[in-house]
Amino acid sequence: MGKRPARCYTKVVGPAYTRTQGRRNKGYIRGIPGSKVVMYDMGAKDKEFEIAVDMVAKEKCHIRHMALEAGRQAINRKLQKLVGRGEYHLTLRTHPHHVLRENKMMAFAGADRMQDGMRRSFGKPTDRASRIAPGDAIFTARVSAKNYEHAVAALKAARAKMPTPVYFEVTKGKDLLGLND
Repeated sequence: MGKRPARCYTKVVGPAYTRTQGRRNKGYIRGIPGSKVVMYDMGAKDKEFEIAVDMVAKEKCHIRHMALEAGRQAINRKLQKLVGRGEYHLTLRTHPHHVLRENKMMAFAGADRMQDGMRRSFGKPTDRASRIAPGDAIFTARVSAKNYEHAVAALKAARAKMPTPVYFEVTKGKDLLGLND
């Protein structure tokens, strides 16, 4: 059986379900699936770049670890192709700490006699997500001034993989691009 659609988990409701349970931190969550995010820093990590472009969320939401990894791969692949391996630094700025739970329901004839419905419906851990507030940066791409358009094009490639509307903000090097406020 496949995963539930992301629309079931996108809205942020209640406190984060991270690693402790109970009132006095008496235990840890068992059976949390591992994060699919492979790397958080890519490219030339020790090099200094003139321009920094952020992908910023417009709305409050959850972003699953699979969407973060898909976005990371899309940006990284595009930057490697357009700019070159040593000419950028990409950072994933959020971590999937929040654990998503699912109360599995059967969907066949006679299922009503075999399950409890909403009685004791806490659910089992199935996924991980990152909690995002409006204005939070999801990805940051650092490049030289001549590669600014390529960085924005790479971030736009990952925009479709995010469950929230995003915009792009230059956080470093506005004066080099003539974007002074």
